[in-house]
Amino acid sequence: MQAALFLDRDGVINVDSGYVHRPEDFHYVDGIFDIAREARRLGYRLVVITNQAGIARGYYTEKQFLGLTDWMCERFVKEQAPIDRVYFSPYHPTEGVGIYKLDHISRKPHPGMILQAQRELDIDLRGSILIGDKHSDIQAGLAAGVGTNILVQAETGGISPDAGDYLRIRALREALPLLAGHHQRCSQ
Repeated sequence: MQAALFLDRDGVINVDSGYVHRPEDFHYVDGIFDIAREARRLGYRLVVITNQAGIARGYYTEKQFLGLTDWMCERFVKEQAPIDRVYFSPYHPTEGVGIYKLDHISRKPHPGMILQAQRELDIDLRGSILIGDKHSDIQAGLAAGVGTNILVQAETGGISPDAGDYLRIRALREALPLLAGHHQRCSQ
């Protein structure tokens, strides 16, 4: 079994400007490639888990999402931090259209995408890390049993544990020392 770094997409990999589905609207968050390279160096698998309510709402298609995903993954390869797998949930429980109107186990805060990755990639969840920018990301990580869950929120002010369940950081770059520290604790 191998640990993973689970990354939300919008707000962690790219700036969340609302239903991003075209390369020209996709702007990488400062520090994402440093985090990804360090995770790979430490032996983590890179796994993206992303809700895609824009598909559910009919704003763009799964084909458009997959095209953007291929484009994004190519950039991570160029940055020497290849992504192992991208999981997405195209559902929304109240705003979805047609088959996409569903409270599906894959949609965060449910842990479905994480548990699917665990099965398919033989991931050690206790030794893994999740980075998200919404409480639903953290809830999914906690429900799946991910060892360290990190919430990136600019307005929080510094790293501070909240009831011992997750860490908060103001900027993605603050996760760099957390990766090394987590890896060191888990390797002992």
